[in-house]
Amino acid sequence: MRIITANLNGIRSASSKGFFDWLATQNADVVCVQELKAQMTDMRREMLQPDGFFGYFHYAEKKGYSGVGIYAKKQPDAVIEGLGIADIDAEGRYIEAQFGNLSVISLYLPSGSSSDERQQVKFSFLERFYPRLAELKNCGREVILCGDWNIAHKEIDLKNWKSNQKNSGFLPEERAWMSKVQDELGFVDVHRMLCPDATGDAYTWWSNRGQAWANNVGWRIDYQIATPGIAAQARAASVYKGARFSDHAPLIIDYASSQ
Repeated sequence: MRIITANLNGIRSASSKGFFDWLATQNADVVCVQELKAQMTDMRREMLQPDGFFGYFHYAEKKGYSGVGIYAKKQPDAVIEGLGIADIDAEGRYIEAQFGNLSVISLYLPSGSSSDERQQVKFSFLERFYPRLAELKNCGREVILCGDWNIAHKEIDLKNWKSNQKNSGFLPEERAWMSKVQDELGFVDVHRMLCPDATGDAYTWWSNRGQAWANNVGWRIDYQIATPGIAAQARAASVYKGARFSDHAPLIIDYASSQ
């Protein structure tokens, strides 16, 4: 079972850069996408249902903003759109597809980098999302949360960690929250489990400023975070950098089994 997560930074932009042509070559079973920056009326057929996939989406109310989606080879048993929290759901940040005993979730956590106000929105999201994570961990299902968490967890997860300690995405409070998700709830960071020492090869996002991409001055902020049972089935992880569809790169993880 191959699962891919990719922040597209605009599904129309990513499509024009060849994302769906690339996807057709990947033999993926489930693909989680974030930051659609589109409404239903903006979506062309290849975006709604790429060849061989069923597509499911949670759009933001604001035009050209946020939004998440899941493409699946097999039709899910159920799809859950949103968290049932009005202000969060208005931004299109959560969609869950259920396949038997497995839930795959496409998740887009807020960025706090644009203003202090948005950082407070991010902190509020983290506080209110944690109980939902606890429910997922204890629901008796295997769960894989894919997406852009907008947090680099540890020093190994970004190039310039020393100079970013007061910046959104690497704040002590954000990092402590990620630690709680793993240490207290028991979720597993699958990429880090498979590649414990990876640095530059693990980065998934590069600023558009300067020569960040060319010099691989990146951050690892896109994850597949899973319950221990399905995490133990993970066999290989890679970040695809052969072509650029976005300021993020797709994270690909292969699992031995879906159960």
